[in-house]
Amino acid sequence: MPSLEVTTNFFLVLTLLADAVVVAVALLALACALSPAARRAWRATATWLGPQSLLLAWIVSVVTTAGSLWYSEHFHFIPCELCWYQRILMYPLVVILGVGWFRRDRAVWITALPFVVLGPLVSLYHWLVERVPSFAESTSCSIDAPCSAPYFEKLGFVTLAWMALSSFLLMGSLLAFAVTAGRSREDAEGTVRPAAEPVGTVGT
Repeated sequence: MPSLEVTTNFFLVLTLLADAVVVAVALLALACALSPAARRAWRATATWLGPQSLLLAWIVSVVTTAGSLWYSEHFHFIPCELCWYQRILMYPLVVILGVGWFRRDRAVWITALPFVVLGPLVSLYHWLVERVPSFAESTSCSIDAPCSAPYFEKLGFVTLAWMALSSFLLMGSLLAFAVTAGRSREDAEGTVRPAAEPVGTVGT
């Protein structure tokens, strides 16, 4: 079995990769407001990813869920109150995104949206609780599992709360590309589909 250090370093690498992708997507999204070239790059990326955007988002949810369970069940990290809130918002995404990808459901993002929006807010708040005393004073976490005391901290900022934040944001980025790809396919199908023949023209 991998040690705590090996496990944490593994998830640290995944977190940094997720952060890099999220930053790149955010910069591209901002550039889309100013540059037609950026908008073309966004659409090209969405077309390239296609339905695999949902698959990748589902994989992120599975890895994050497995990681949280591994820390609590194998290393006996007791989840704090805010950790449980993040789990409540993360775990359903394994089912939602998995079923959505399997069924090729272009509207699954609507079901996933509340979880993907609320998840980063809770994770960010938890991360601030760990670092800002005034935020820590506003919580009602227990003494046995205080929200303000992270089990570990890497590179001066990466904690379990930050890892969850990165996962939520990465899934949100992937879903944004999935929505764009779905709309592009709908537009293409609408262009290719022949117009209906007017009623009364048959046989004239």
